[in-house]
Amino acid sequence: MRALTIGMIALVSGCATAPSPPKPAAKADTISFAAGRCFGACPVYKVTVEPDGSGVLFPEKFTSVPGETRFTVTPQQYRRLRDSLAPFRPATGTKKNIGPGDPSCKRMATDMPGYRIVWDRAPQKPSELDYYGGCHDPQHTRLRAAIAAVPKVLNIEAMLKPAPGTTGKQ
Repeated sequence: MRALTIGMIALVSGCATAPSPPKPAAKADTISFAAGRCFGACPVYKVTVEPDGSGVLFPEKFTSVPGETRFTVTPQQYRRLRDSLAPFRPATGTKKNIGPGDPSCKRMATDMPGYRIVWDRAPQKPSELDYYGGCHDPQHTRLRAAIAAVPKVLNIEAMLKPAPGTTGKQ
């Protein structure tokens, strides 16, 4: 009887499952970049790039692609995007706004697009930067250059320019 009891305990303990280990934290950020509306024909879109090189463009207006478009980037393109935007990244889990009402936005043009950059890495909270493109103060020169370079870095320029004689997705 004792051997049977020990055998049953061994059998039952073999069926017990250990708790699932937590998902490993991502080693790099998913970067989302959105270009907003302006007074004119500025491309309006959002693009998201994963550390594995997968990307997706969500066009809204004045682009050459009619809908969600998937693309890939090389590891070098991802690193270049990440590194060019890194100096402007707010602290993890925080949001920074540079625009009207911000003391660093004294020289301001109107009717310019706004931009949102989001860095997201599980399990951390995302970091967000909202930048109004009309802030022309000298301390934002490098940020403006980094934003202007995003389509070229990701090689999506052709997707953002409507064909001649068209206005893109309306």
